[in-house]
Amino acid sequence: LNATAGTCEEMIKRAVFARELGVPIVMHDYLTGGFTANTTLAHYCRDNGLLLHIHRAMHAVIDRQKNHGMHFRVLAKALRMSGGDHIHSGTVVGKLEGEREMTLGFVDLLRDDFIEKDRARGIFFTQDWVSMPGVIPVASGGIHV
Repeated sequence: LNATAGTCEEMIKRAVFARELGVPIVMHDYLTGGFTANTTLAHYCRDNGLLLHIHRAMHAVIDRQKNHGMHFRVLAKALRMSGGDHIHSGTVVGKLEGEREMTLGFVDLLRDDFIEKDRARGIFFTQDWVSMPGVIPVASGGIHV
């Protein structure tokens, strides 16, 4: 059930409704919904036994522009700090194709506890996430081709 809404109050109402229906997973568009809303929903889901699936609608407007915006690697770190259980990560083939090394770089940022500096993959400094939970990347976007 997509809980993304115009207000945090409506978003939580949708998550409560999903829980009452017995739905095990709630979805949220974390970029269109906002990081504060996402963190609010992540806490609600964690406290109530729901998984939070993250959709990244609108990411291409932010991360695929050559002259402005930010790399998805930054958005992935922000998501990990905000909270979520899994996210459409794109792939190195298909509709959501990305550069292989860069895609693997942000996939590791989402998933691993410790990331070693590797400029080839866009990782410019070592990152130790200590006990912060990871986010499972889900291959998506025309991988059947």
